[in-house]
Amino acid sequence: MHALATLLDGIGDAKLRTEHFMRLSEFRIKGFKSIVDQTISLGRVNCFIGANGVGKSNVLEALGVLSAAASGRVDDEAILRRGVRAGLPRLFKTSFASGQIPPHIFLEASGVAVRPDAEAAYRVSLLNPLKKPELAWSFNSEILSDGEVKLVSRAPKNKGALNLDETAGLAALKVVEMAPGAPASVLLKALQNYAIYSPNTPALRAMVPDPQTRPPVGLVGGGLAQGFETLKRAVDEEQLDSVLELIDWVADVSATDATHALLSPSVPRAKQSLRFTDRFMAWSRNTLTAYDASEGALYVLFAAVLCLSPSSPSIFAIDNLDSALNPRLVTRLVSRLAGWLRHADPDRQLLFTAHNPAVLDGLSLDDEVRLFAVERNSEGHTTVRRIAFSSELKEQNKTFPLSRLWAMGNLGAVPNV
Repeated sequence: MHALATLLDGIGDAKLRTEHFMRLSEFRIKGFKSIVDQTISLGRVNCFIGANGVGKSNVLEALGVLSAAASGRVDDEAILRRGVRAGLPRLFKTSFASGQIPPHIFLEASGVAVRPDAEAAYRVSLLNPLKKPELAWSFNSEILSDGEVKLVSRAPKNKGALNLDETAGLAALKVVEMAPGAPASVLLKALQNYAIYSPNTPALRAMVPDPQTRPPVGLVGGGLAQGFETLKRAVDEEQLDSVLELIDWVADVSATDATHALLSPSVPRAKQSLRFTDRFMAWSRNTLTAYDASEGALYVLFAAVLCLSPSSPSIFAIDNLDSALNPRLVTRLVSRLAGWLRHADPDRQLLFTAHNPAVLDGLSLDDEVRLFAVERNSEGHTTVRRIAFSSELKEQNKTFPLSRLWAMGNLGAVPNV
């Protein structure tokens, strides 16, 4: 069972461009970390903003655990390759002084295609004892539905009758029998391919290898050079210019193996690195690698490759997208995200977390681009509230940018410091 789950997990990594993907429309989380019970309606671009420690990353990780379940097994190996932090069950299950620890974690995602009748949903409840945790979580219940039809229905009352390994998901097995274009099949494969990307500077500079080499750039950016070189061959000049114009000092960017001539021999490095040509420097000495380049340039390229690359997942997340970016640059970057995603795939979706209020000024709040304020209530529970562009907010926005309205406390989710 474990081997089959791993095989199916690998299949999920392959982007099947011939299949139609349905947009993930709603995600429900119950009993996961600081999230007691929240339902989130998603768009194409989904920004989660709030103070440190309020649970923004928990939203992304809950979807990562559901992704592992959709692939047939939830254990440390499965969640780590999706960018979820590994931990004991007591760290995954909701625990507050005001209530008991729930026995299971409940997660549900539903998707809607272009046709109104093309709907699908996948939901699961997972168990793992607190005192004697198992290596893999067990499936307490699991349902995969295509519209009103339940294709997989697993409940505690019929677990014995099925005579299956409780740590193996049934939906991952069922999808093999389904037509490739069936809504439930498309939804499940999209969930299987989900990952959280969290760039860090040493990996982006090609100084350390990426621990998870998920396409197209690795989970922390160790494959940025290869990912960008592949992107250059896949997109037209207009799209490439829309990326490079965000880095005003760059004349050209390429991947290179020959970094020994540009780097000190004492600097550790990966096999490939990015090479930048600075348009302001003298032609004989205007070449530098990712090790010497502006940190912000690397983070911009990381986000751009993820949005535009043909090998990116249909649904993915970037944790702390605003890292290392100055306010003006992060505003411009965020304003490009929806267009890049739409150009790459009509149904590609991005979830990202941020702390910098300048992010908000790049968001054109509509049904496609959504902003969520994340904060903790009086009991410490994480709450996720969508901020819609109401008539009142539009009127306020005529006087102040969204970043200013957020800082003034008009949008909520302001750090209480």
